[in-house]
Amino acid sequence: MAATLGAIVEALGGQGIGDAGLAIERPAPLDTAGPRDIAFVAQARYASRIASTRAGVLIVPPALQAQAQARGACIVADDAYLYFARLTQWWRARHDPRPPARIHPTAVIDPAAVMGDGVDVGPCAVIEAGARVGDGARIGAHCVIGRDARVGVGTVLHPRVTLGERCHIGARGIVHSGAVIGADGFGFAPHQGRWIKIEQLGAVRIGDDVEIGANTCIDRGALDDTVIEDGVKLDNLVQIGHNVRVGAHTAMAGNAGVAGSADIGAHCTVGGGAIVLGHLKLADGVHVSAASVVTRSLLQPGQYTGMFPIDDNAAWEKNAASLKQLNRLRERLKAVEQALAQAQPNKKPDDA
Repeated sequence: MAATLGAIVEALGGQGIGDAGLAIERPAPLDTAGPRDIAFVAQARYASRIASTRAGVLIVPPALQAQAQARGACIVADDAYLYFARLTQWWRARHDPRPPARIHPTAVIDPAAVMGDGVDVGPCAVIEAGARVGDGARIGAHCVIGRDARVGVGTVLHPRVTLGERCHIGARGIVHSGAVIGADGFGFAPHQGRWIKIEQLGAVRIGDDVEIGANTCIDRGALDDTVIEDGVKLDNLVQIGHNVRVGAHTAMAGNAGVAGSADIGAHCTVGGGAIVLGHLKLADGVHVSAASVVTRSLLQPGQYTGMFPIDDNAAWEKNAASLKQLNRLRERLKAVEQALAQAQPNKKPDDA
């Protein structure tokens, strides 16, 4: 079902330029968009692509209005990327509406569970005693909501999500398939060559407006709870260890891992494949590059990178061997500086 340029501007605002009745069939990438598609250019560095795209309508910031208008229809918005994000939400709601809520006959809901109004429960889902599911929540097929767990208003659990006993997720959350919230944390005491399990007695508390990617795992706390604050976004295959705290509106890309008891601040980002070691603290506004390993607390906001640059294998092996010698070379240099200082007592080593 197509939408018109005028309908989009009426719904989302912005300044529409061109035929308001122009039909648009879909939002599309800039490179592959056709004459009946809408795309966006958010930054001036991509201005050269305005002339080459075949998109019927472009969403642009005010700085690119003249170029976009010269080629045809456009929508001018202060933040073109944000506008495009809201367009995708509007498009989904208009073209892929949710079916009416229902509880599938194969779902198993304990009589002691509390279900809000308009809750949708898919096939073979299990909701255990004492669980509470808020109004308008949607529980996908084969989900399991454990004893005394809580699901907030309007939250969506996609198929095969497990929310463990006593774990809570707030309102308007999205949890993608295969995620496990509330598995035991990795806690064992060594004894005579064996590992003795430390029972994980805490839970997981997740705030409002949190999105959790497919097959992501968030472990319950050992004693206190693992905490994910409001607005956090976790990509697929992210591992959050027990007793971790993730501050509000922090985002982590795929395969990131956070070890137990780490404290991640608000408005941080952790790149794909990055690792934060246990018991460390990241201040608010810390940004960790992809594939970095955080081995110490980062107490000032900023961008941090800790990786060895990729190279062909032969060069990498030579560089790695050189790195192993840095401490020895440092000691040799200190010895040379001391010898120079003794030979020339009135001259600083830096002057040598």
